Amino acid sequence: MKMLGRALVCLGLLLLTVPPVFAQFDTATIVGTVRDNTGGVVPGATVTLTNLDTGIAVVHVSDANGNFEFMTVRIGRYKITAELEGFSIALADNFQATVGARQRVDLRLEPGKVSETVEVIGAATLLETDSSQRGQVITASQAVELPLNGREYSSLVLLSPGVRVSSIGTGSTVTAREGSFNINGLRSTFNNYMLDGVDNNAYGTSNQGFSNQVMQPSPDAVAEFKVVTNNMSAEYGRSAGATVNVASRSGTNRFSGAAWEFFRDTSLNATGFFLPASGQKPPLERNQYGGAFGGPILKNKAFFFGEYEAFRQTRKTVVN
Repeated sequence: MKMLGRALVCLGLLLLTVPPVFAQFDTATIVGTVRDNTGGVVPGATVTLTNLDTGIAVVHVSDANGNFEFMTVRIGRYKITAELEGFSIALADNFQATVGARQRVDLRLEPGKVSETVEVIGAATLLETDSSQRGQVITASQAVELPLNGREYSSLVLLSPGVRVSSIGTGSTVTAREGSFNINGLRSTFNNYMLDGVDNNAYGTSNQGFSNQVMQPSPDAVAEFKVVTNNMSAEYGRSAGATVNVASRSGTNRFSGAAWEFFRDTSLNATGFFLPASGQKPPLERNQYGGAFGGPILKNKAFFFGEYEAFRQTRKTVVN
């Protein structure tokens, strides 16, 4: 028994010494190199990454090769600074961290006083050169502003190349079921849906004519999502088709909200070519309404965001 107890204690201590490994699902990774005006690397520089919407800052120090890396960065707008005694502060301001990306932001220090700040233009590269995976990011403004039948955010997956609507319909209509797409020529069941890093696949019902997703968030609750169509990293797994990686919205230092109502009604519909014998158009009442609100709990520390959406429809079929 004593030997077993010692073995368990040793195993516990061994597990505590293992460094954590984070899967990069609904977050980004920011990498870069700090150099001086001659192009040489600068070790020991203090690099600070600050979220412009929440004010939360993370500090790292560049290594012996001048490199730095910020992992599990929540998507949003950021600025990054580097400073070292004998140099002016280097600043890369207002760049966007996108979901699932590995973005490079290089900084160059110029000789000068620490009280001076030199902004580095074009420090955040537009091309994702530190990752080989292929995909397309759909932003929050696209999700809210583009017309969507039924407000299904997943319909915007069609903006990516190599995507078509699945020909498999629901049990009651001839339209494709929610979130059903053929990507790279594969069936919709080969796709992988993720919401904030959590598996969002409806394994039990997707083959029965229902949604491919357990939860379909409102477009107003989506911060952005990425459709990874090829050469995805091992952290996603499972998927032979594509991965639809969704990051939900979160609160910021500013209170903000929205309310909406989308409706269809018989009185707004035109009469079809074949008028029913009753002389009346088929009755239809459809309402989709909701609201969203978010803001700070403690400024620069804790935040909240909530969203509600309801769908009501009354529809009758007129028989000739």
